[in-house]
Amino acid sequence: MNATEHSSDHRVTTLESRFGLLVAARLSEGTEQLPHDVTERLRHARQVALAAHRHTATAVHVNAVAAGYSSAATLSLGGGSRGKSWWTSLAALVPLAALLLGLGMIEHSHLQDQIAAAAEVDTALLSDDLPPEAYSDPGFVEYLKTSRE
Repeated sequence: MNATEHSSDHRVTTLESRFGLLVAARLSEGTEQLPHDVTERLRHARQVALAAHRHTATAVHVNAVAAGYSSAATLSLGGGSRGKSWWTSLAALVPLAALLLGLGMIEHSHLQDQIAAAAEVDTALLSDDLPPEAYSDPGFVEYLKTSRE
């Protein structure tokens, strides 16, 4: 981050803080004239909003820390081999190999299903009383269409 970006971020933060203070002051101006039940509901809503803000700020911090650890773990698997053997890097390839093996098995199964379906059609055609050329005759196709209706 260069100096221009840092000063721009600082200026935006300062403007946001000033705006927040102005809004809070404006909202606080008329609170003395409000009934007690309204002020209690506002106080409760404020506490709920602050708790939600704390929760999201904590979640963002936890996610940022987790992302930092995740990237550090990725980097350590990648190339830094301080005290780690090449077995560690090889172990990272095991899930990839399992995935490729699974995809190969799925492809093989799909191909076998296609072969079985084609063999079933061929068997039905060859064991039928009609010659296979009859199925390619346009008149026979029309006959089949009209006989179904």
